[in-house]
Amino acid sequence: MHSALDWNDLRLVLAVAREGSLSGAARKLGVTHSTVFRRLGTIEMAIGTRLFERFRDGYAPTPAGETAAAAAARLEDEVLALERRLAGQDLRPSGPVRITTTDTLGAVLMRHLPAMRRAHPEIEPEIIVSNAMANLTRREADIAVRPTPAPSELLVGRRVADIAHAVYGSRASLARRNGKDLSAHDWIGLDDALAGTVIAGWMRDNLPSARLACRVDALPTLRDAAAAGMGLALLPCYVGDLAPALRRLASKPLAEPRSALWLLTHDDLRRTARMRAVLDFLAKALASERALFEGRRADRAPR
Repeated sequence: MHSALDWNDLRLVLAVAREGSLSGAARKLGVTHSTVFRRLGTIEMAIGTRLFERFRDGYAPTPAGETAAAAAARLEDEVLALERRLAGQDLRPSGPVRITTTDTLGAVLMRHLPAMRRAHPEIEPEIIVSNAMANLTRREADIAVRPTPAPSELLVGRRVADIAHAVYGSRASLARRNGKDLSAHDWIGLDDALAGTVIAGWMRDNLPSARLACRVDALPTLRDAAAAGMGLALLPCYVGDLAPALRRLASKPLAEPRSALWLLTHDDLRRTARMRAVLDFLAKALASERALFEGRRADRAPR
């Protein structure tokens, strides 16, 4: 390959290959569409080889493009591994820490961030709210605060608490129940985006023919639809118990489904001073809310 190729060129080629379009690569790299178009043309001209075939629906790598993208992926793994090893040698609890969490756990996390800032003023938290699991190996985030029954074996972490679930509804929805079987009620279902969640699995196993009033693609919307009286909903107790308009169907959470709250990071990063400080703080802070996560708040009995 021509010696003029550098790491930034290979990153661009890899981004186009992974995303399949210039616009997707531009978003991934944080640059404009025109920048990607111009740089890709310059790279192909410099090496004298076309790396991508242009189609109406996107870009597909040529054999040369596949070779370049594969080499770039290997180099990326090496660079990221080096970054993690170097970060692991950091002895000062200072600098940025990227924390990813879900849309429902974000509110719980935010309650504790002011105290964390007071305890570690030189640490700069960056919060990424996404229901997709960030790739910690690729440093898309440093720490993940996630509900999951079983985290990836590639990550290290701490199990903070169990996550209990219960059936919730508005006063009007629960009043209409009158002892009827659960399947006789209107329910709020989940879109395919949440098909892999424990809630979706419980509904498939226990309510295969339930009458769905609507489907939603996010747990905050599931909570809000139930609060508005659309129907019953299965929710994590830390979501349902904090909604004033919702009541549990029963005082105790269901035995199943069960999940767990995990603090996760990459093994190369856990010895970094700032990561260790954040992990230690969050482990204690979130453990203080264990009664909420496990559905044991005495003030949320059905009324």
